[in-house]
Amino acid sequence: MKKIIIANWKMNPASAKEAENILNGIKKTAVKLKKTQAVICPPFIYFENSRKIIGETANLFLGAQNSFWQNEGAFTGETSPEMIKNSGGSYVILGHSERRALGETDEMVARKTSFCLKMGLKTVVCVGEKVRDEQGDYLVFLRDELRASLNKIQKKFLKNLIIAYEPIWAIGKKDADAMPPSDIHGTAIYIKKILSEIYGRENASSAPILYGGSAGKENAGEIIKNGGVDGLLVGHQSLNPEIFSEMLISAENI
Repeated sequence: MKKIIIANWKMNPASAKEAENILNGIKKTAVKLKKTQAVICPPFIYFENSRKIIGETANLFLGAQNSFWQNEGAFTGETSPEMIKNSGGSYVILGHSERRALGETDEMVARKTSFCLKMGLKTVVCVGEKVRDEQGDYLVFLRDELRASLNKIQKKFLKNLIIAYEPIWAIGKKDADAMPPSDIHGTAIYIKKILSEIYGRENASSAPILYGGSAGKENAGEIIKNGGVDGLLVGHQSLNPEIFSEMLISAENI
């Protein structure tokens, strides 16, 4: 399985020219990748130009930061899976903590996930606790959020499911504030266990697990090597092409 490094640009950058410069910088490294896939998730307004820059680059892909559970209709401000695919996208991020903070519920994430998988998009479902308590209540929260977010998925569509574990308390900080690889590894095993309970061990084993939460050039390699994960979901660090390229190289060298 190739490692997956996803750049979630969020609501950045402010101009199309800047987006072009960032992506061109990342592409210089991405063209050399053999064991790693880089996925760029810009604001949808930059999709068309990003698609042109990516072109036929083998291990560089385009993804969206959100999607809806229908392909067309009176849904102001929404973007459909069909639009994403027709615009060159093959990945989509769903259920990010920042979307949930705006009111997105597990039920909404479940509907989006089911529909995006049916439409053939590689669907990255984000889960993660707000705090990590000594009593272990965070494990119950993680289990319930995972089950609720995936409760509408049919087994036959699981091949395109990706889980991104993003502990909310670790997001947007310095590399040193990321969760220790040993703790990430334990959580990845727990997520696999929950997936096995829902879909069976064979189906669960095919779903890549990514980590997101203050991952940067200083810790990317260690997290992937010792954290039991298949890649990373990277936020603000992905807006710096030099830093993100170093993360890609770290993943490629494992």
